[in-house]
Amino acid sequence: MGAGFSLFHKNLSSCYGDRDLTKPGLGDLPESCVALILQNLDPVEICRFSKLNRAFRGASWADFVWESKLPPDYRLILEKILGCFPENLRKRDIFTFLSRVNSFDEGNKKAWVDKRTGGLCLCISAKGLSITGIDDRRYWSHLPNDSCRFSSVAYVQQIWWFQVDGEIDFPFPAGTYSVFFRLHLGKPGKRFGWRVCDTEQVHGWNIKPVRFQLSTEDGQHSSSQCMLTEAGNWSHHHAGDFVVSKSKNSSTKIKFSMTQIDCTHTKGGLCLDSVVVYPSSCKDRLMQV
Repeated sequence: MGAGFSLFHKNLSSCYGDRDLTKPGLGDLPESCVALILQNLDPVEICRFSKLNRAFRGASWADFVWESKLPPDYRLILEKILGCFPENLRKRDIFTFLSRVNSFDEGNKKAWVDKRTGGLCLCISAKGLSITGIDDRRYWSHLPNDSCRFSSVAYVQQIWWFQVDGEIDFPFPAGTYSVFFRLHLGKPGKRFGWRVCDTEQVHGWNIKPVRFQLSTEDGQHSSSQCMLTEAGNWSHHHAGDFVVSKSKNSSTKIKFSMTQIDCTHTKGGLCLDSVVVYPSSCKDRLMQV
């Protein structure tokens, strides 16, 4: 019998490589145990470990694993983006959908969930904002741009009264969020395939500061001001932070603005791409927006 067992073991080894089948391996773990392990990893790591073997692949689809990675009010977020909640979707499918950049509000807004942290991010295009004089082509124009999340940016040639207002009503998960205006001094373009910047019309921004303001429906408010001096590069200007409490389970309405309404001088040569709302812990990722 001993010789027969040795032959049996030898044949199995030829099928499974050099693995000692008398000792347990990762493939012998029950999927339920593997799922408990995966629950403690971030979404990117879960997807990597799902390639190890069949047990990890099966466990990576467990609903309770992905439920812990989704925002608590993911149903409200999906309804806001899609207008309804799709039934019969597994939690991993829901996370995959939310981690992509999803457009809504006629394409003027985009929302996605950060793959690492699960934090909610928003981006509002220039066309989704209220801009004083935007319909007067003597002052403003929409320029196509392929270096932004949206197909065009708002460009002001010259204006006396500069005012941009915006608001959004969205089911933000509990946490602290930061609001930024994405701006560019100078007109970006391309020449012979190279990115160039025309700064000829840039003027007036170094005379008086621009004011940024943020307020929420529950009384939070912040205000700051700064000179715009860096030409030729996209930059993010902080409008303020707001906090969504853990007890809140509905939409949060925020209003924000950017103004320079001192009419003693004109200003111009500025591109406005968008307003971004990021979890404050993810502000270092703004260069990817």
